[in-house]
Amino acid sequence: MANEQIYTGLLVRRAQQAHLALWQQLVSKEISSPQFGVLSELKLEDGISQADLGAKLDLDKSTITDIVNRLAERGLITRTKDLVDRRKYQLQLTKLGESELKALQPRVIQMDSTLTQSLNQQERDSLHGLLMKVLGDYEAGR
Repeated sequence: MANEQIYTGLLVRRAQQAHLALWQQLVSKEISSPQFGVLSELKLEDGISQADLGAKLDLDKSTITDIVNRLAERGLITRTKDLVDRRKYQLQLTKLGESELKALQPRVIQMDSTLTQSLNQQERDSLHGLLMKVLGDYEAGR
């Protein structure tokens, strides 16, 4: 099938499907990968605004709102009105959220390893670099 066209978008979608299946199998059925991303970012930048976090993770307003609501309902984060700009919410990771993040991190590492098990370390590094380059090009073009 040498003449068969390979479409990058279809490969990315299929890789995302494999990621989702492994996530549910190895990491969590309760915490999604985007929710884990929110918890991870809050560990790095506690007090970030909801809007800024959504932009940083490339999540639209309704998606970040849904994720924040779900995590807040579980007691993993708190959301408070910004004292300077009352239109904004500031987000903080709770002790329970920190504990959940700490429990998830080794499973995420295992899932990443399983997802890329056919690659050696140099190939994994290349994959990460290429994906970061594609995302950088995408973000620069928006």
